[in-house]
Amino acid sequence: METLIPTINRLQEVFLTLGAEIIQLPQIVVVGSQSSGKSSVLESLVGRDFLPRGSGIVTRRPLVLQLVNVPPLQERLKIENGNGIKQNAQNSYPGVKAEEWGTFLHCKNQIFTDFQEIRREIEAETERGSGDNKGISPEPIYLKIFSPKVLNLTLVDLPGITKVPVGDQPKDIEAQVQEMILSFISNPNCLILAVSPANSDLATSDALKLAREVDPDGRRTLLVVSKLDLMDAGTDALEVLLGRVIPVRLGIIGVVNRSQYDINTQKSLEDSMKDEQAFLQRHYPSLVSRAGSRYLAKTLSRLLMHHIRDCLPDLKTRVTVLSAQYQARLNSYGQPVEDHSATLLQIVTKFASDYCNTIEGTARHIQTSELCGGARICYIFHETFGRTLQSIDPLAGLTGLDILTAIRNATGPRPALFVPEVSFELLVKRQIKRLEEPSLRCVELVHEELQRIIQHCSSFSTQELLRFPKLHDSIVEVVTGLLRKRLPITNEMVHHLVAIELAYINTKHPDFTDAAQVSASVNSQQAEALDGGKRWKNEKVTEEKAAAAGFGSPSKGQAINLLDTAVPVSRKLSSREQRDCEVIQRLIKSYFLIVRKSIQDSVPKTVMHFLVNYVKEHLQSELVGQLYKQPLLQELLIESQDTAQQRTEVAQMLEALKKANNIISEIRETHLW
Repeated sequence: METLIPTINRLQEVFLTLGAEIIQLPQIVVVGSQSSGKSSVLESLVGRDFLPRGSGIVTRRPLVLQLVNVPPLQERLKIENGNGIKQNAQNSYPGVKAEEWGTFLHCKNQIFTDFQEIRREIEAETERGSGDNKGISPEPIYLKIFSPKVLNLTLVDLPGITKVPVGDQPKDIEAQVQEMILSFISNPNCLILAVSPANSDLATSDALKLAREVDPDGRRTLLVVSKLDLMDAGTDALEVLLGRVIPVRLGIIGVVNRSQYDINTQKSLEDSMKDEQAFLQRHYPSLVSRAGSRYLAKTLSRLLMHHIRDCLPDLKTRVTVLSAQYQARLNSYGQPVEDHSATLLQIVTKFASDYCNTIEGTARHIQTSELCGGARICYIFHETFGRTLQSIDPLAGLTGLDILTAIRNATGPRPALFVPEVSFELLVKRQIKRLEEPSLRCVELVHEELQRIIQHCSSFSTQELLRFPKLHDSIVEVVTGLLRKRLPITNEMVHHLVAIELAYINTKHPDFTDAAQVSASVNSQQAEALDGGKRWKNEKVTEEKAAAAGFGSPSKGQAINLLDTAVPVSRKLSSREQRDCEVIQRLIKSYFLIVRKSIQDSVPKTVMHFLVNYVKEHLQSELVGQLYKQPLLQELLIESQDTAQQRTEVAQMLEALKKANNIISEIRETHLW
């Protein structure tokens, strides 16, 4: 049990050498109002004057105080000379020729044997950290005191709770102090030593109020009632010390502090403790064995040891978990580069493999929030592109007058007996041309997705690549260049697909069944025309009369005014014109659907062949050809400063955790009970 507190002190030293405390270690935090006697209580535990004193707020930075019990000087000298019983190296302290001494974490390898120098160093370090304007700072000062007169303890002295700003203190000094105190006592592994003067009402104790906020059950709180000798005449604190006013689970201990007169006359702490015992014997004879500074020191040591014993299993688990986490982080940073050629080839091969796997859907890091890689390309082909083509109306933008105008343009100066085939080709090509824009847009979307895969692989699949910013940028540039080079080629091939359809209108296409039906219909119409010549002549006369009044403009579908009289803007189509338009519309729709089906099938195949598959097949060779050059190896494989620094920090923290684990493992389970 006696080794528990030194073990915690060693753990604290291990983590503080790194400038960070990632594990909340068991310790005792001293909390009290300004001038409540906190400093006197701490000095009585040490047995020496070493804390700064003065009016107003004196403790302006947390003071982490480690008390280490050491053998007396004569005994240590015998150990160093080889006489006596050999002790542990941590208790021998070779080279220190003083009975008591102190060391600061910020003054490495410097030993203070004069406690007045310790006081001056605390004042100087306080001003360095928080200035000389009575402001406070949360940065702790770490002090370790070695003495044969102390018990092993770890205490934290915090600034006293104040209400009103003094001098140049900020207006929110009260909130700052309370926030600092709560940050320490919120640690579930700490014990709270609440100091409250006996000459004030315990119900208004600020220290107890803050302790109750974080420890409502009182399992971690010990109350010290200071200044028992300053109570009004005829009153005492017996009811308070017995816990009948406010019960405290860990107990209530009364102490007598040195007065300002004692401090001014430099009354020794040994004499003060004798006077304290005499006072307690006179006024509190029933509690003399459970009060006083000596009893407080023993109680604190006992409570801290038992508290450490209770916290140690969780502490060991925490160290083990953190060790695994930091080991994983260290592995993610990789090892320093030794063989540049092999490292570059490994990273390039890994990136190319991850890029292709993302397209194929076999990558290790698969997103669940959105489609990416090959799945998104599939979505573009069959959902985005397919639906866009399906939404195109084969006859969109074609009116009856447009079709009639095309028929008349195809016949020249002679009236047509039958529907000319040239008008059909002219109009259907115009509709087929509309398929080119969505096809090119499909290529663009796939190209954008291939660009996004680069960032996906850089962020998730190839952690090693993030170590080398220049190599990362170069790979992105090479892949982007390859995609940029293939994009116009793919666009040209898609353009050719549409141009091929426009080059030859195959009216003998097996699926173009409407052509035969229309042909039969035309033949029947031709027979009807021979048999019904008179009716045809009447229709012709009707048409000529209509033409005399006006006919559709080739460009705007408006009547041309040849007379001074007004003419209608448009006219109703005759039955034959209506029939001819329906025939053309039927042919356009039938043939357009054939071409649309072909384009919907051939564009994805073209994109896959000329863009996606080409990039997959040539990516690695392109990367190696562009980057695997001897003059570039050193430059490309320069680590970022952040990565190198983080690897060093993580390695140091992992080493500290391993040391902490070894320190904890030195304590056998039998020593805990």
